[in-house]
Amino acid sequence: MTVDERAARQVAEQARETRWQRPSFGKELFLGHFRVDLIHPHPTGSPEDRRRGEAFLEKLRAFTEQHIDNTIIERDAQIPDEVLKGLKDLGAFGMKIKPEYGGVGLTQVYYNKALMLVGSASPAIGAMLSAHQSIGVPQPVAMFGNEEQKQEFLPRCAKGEITAFLLTEPDVGSDPARLGTTAVEDGDDYVLNGVKLWTTNGVVADLLVVMAQTTKGITAFVVEADAEGITVENRNAFMGLRGLENGVTRFHDVKVPKKNVIGKPGAGLKIALATLNTGRLSLPALCAGSAKWCLKIAREWSSERVQWGLPVGKHEAIAGKIAYIAATAYALEAVLDLSSELADAGSHDIRIEAALAKLYASEKAWLVADELVQIRGGRGYETAESQAARGERGIAAEQVLRDLRINRIFEGSTEIMHLLIAREAVDAHLSVAGDIIDPDADRNAKVKAAAKAGAFYAKWLPTLAVGKGQTPTAFTEFGPLAKHLRFTERSARKLARQTFYAMSRWQGKMERKQRFLSRIVDIGAELFAISAACVRAQQDQNPNAQMLADAFAKQARIRVDELFEKLWKNTDDSDQTLANQVLKGDYTWLEQGVLDASIPGGWIADSTHRESTAENVHRPTPR
Repeated sequence: MTVDERAARQVAEQARETRWQRPSFGKELFLGHFRVDLIHPHPTGSPEDRRRGEAFLEKLRAFTEQHIDNTIIERDAQIPDEVLKGLKDLGAFGMKIKPEYGGVGLTQVYYNKALMLVGSASPAIGAMLSAHQSIGVPQPVAMFGNEEQKQEFLPRCAKGEITAFLLTEPDVGSDPARLGTTAVEDGDDYVLNGVKLWTTNGVVADLLVVMAQTTKGITAFVVEADAEGITVENRNAFMGLRGLENGVTRFHDVKVPKKNVIGKPGAGLKIALATLNTGRLSLPALCAGSAKWCLKIAREWSSERVQWGLPVGKHEAIAGKIAYIAATAYALEAVLDLSSELADAGSHDIRIEAALAKLYASEKAWLVADELVQIRGGRGYETAESQAARGERGIAAEQVLRDLRINRIFEGSTEIMHLLIAREAVDAHLSVAGDIIDPDADRNAKVKAAAKAGAFYAKWLPTLAVGKGQTPTAFTEFGPLAKHLRFTERSARKLARQTFYAMSRWQGKMERKQRFLSRIVDIGAELFAISAACVRAQQDQNPNAQMLADAFAKQARIRVDELFEKLWKNTDDSDQTLANQVLKGDYTWLEQGVLDASIPGGWIADSTHRESTAENVHRPTPR
């Protein structure tokens, strides 16, 4: 399916939530307004929520310790049926589903804690539970389904019927305008045809959320996984998450009742994006959990291992890595908890906060795991089974590094997250001045936009000149951390000024400046993390927590300064020129002297609509 750039952008734009009906810390931050009052103090949930959450965590911990063996899952590349059965009986597949539909009814905060716990025992199980509840059937049906759909599907999900979310196709990733799966009306049904790739949980799923093109646009369906015409053609294998039940699913003349449409026909992408607003917080939970585990191993190993007469942790080269791991682990949990508390309260629009949490956690957790592998040296590169076989404690550092790598791609790659957040960050500007740079806008629209923009910027620009960050006594309620919040306030105003200058300079061409926009977003992410860490430390009233927040803020401030410098001092233009020449084939001579050991085949698999000729590897799990 051929779609030009403008049409593709229009599809994505139409799927956005365009209104800001609730306050947003992230939105204000990118506008240069450091609204710490929106996050401090923040809600902490009810006593009943905490009682229910702690009771479930206690049961989950006992089950996890007694029945989940990561070594077996890693070796066999499959979660044992008896483990899945136990998790279903425990209610782990219904953690976020309300009790009236048979679920446990955990808040986002405690759901995250549960994912951290079970994910530390087996990242594959953490990914399965996350995909099922965060983006599978439970979340979109709970948010957009009618009462009949909730009554039909949510109790099944709560009892352990596994679900999957099917959007990606062999030739369609983050460009849904080119979606090839179709759903054609046929009486009381739709008939689905198409191929879906990387269907996490799809190999064992009982229910599917499927996105398909209809005459009214992309539409979301709940589909029975054993329906006639559905074939799971392959169980995919990856560098990490070896127990992940991820496959290729083909639909050939699959009938789906019209009553299984979630929301309205044509609203599929809006539903997907809205689902991800809170669903994205599951990945930061798994990342934060991994960072906490890395800290534990780094501490224990660096105290035990002696070189040149000292524990390796006493050597500055390793001490710096330990400090980075500790400070980052604290910040990741602070970002996660803050975003989750705001999600539970429901009084804030957290689309930017959740996206920043996903982006930041996936990037930083990967670096944390890489530092742990380095601290462990050769043992960091060795498998846990190999270490145990020769008589040492089996530490799966290399596995954690492999398992975490996918989070920079899952649910929106880092590059796509940068663009998504950047679009939200400049939303206020486009709302008032968009027609000025829109080549299709007529003269009358441009004149109106100019007047509107003039009024907006006359009020907004003066707010970026001075602020509390320049007052030595500002934020004193945060004690020694106040200086970091003053830095954050000053930097937020500077970030907004730089964004405005860039828009003035490049106007409509700014969307092409993807590396510039990525740095803008990364600055915002660091400022958000500093804010979350300081707020958490102040609420903890723990001197050790304040030391962690202080260390993190110092490290993050250096990164912020570097990012600001790189906004205008970089190699973006020359890199683009070089890349263009490489793509033209000007440097094929550089590739000479090596062999390409790749397995022959096309770059993209066939996704034409046809009946499957492959064996169906769909594997129902015990209930």
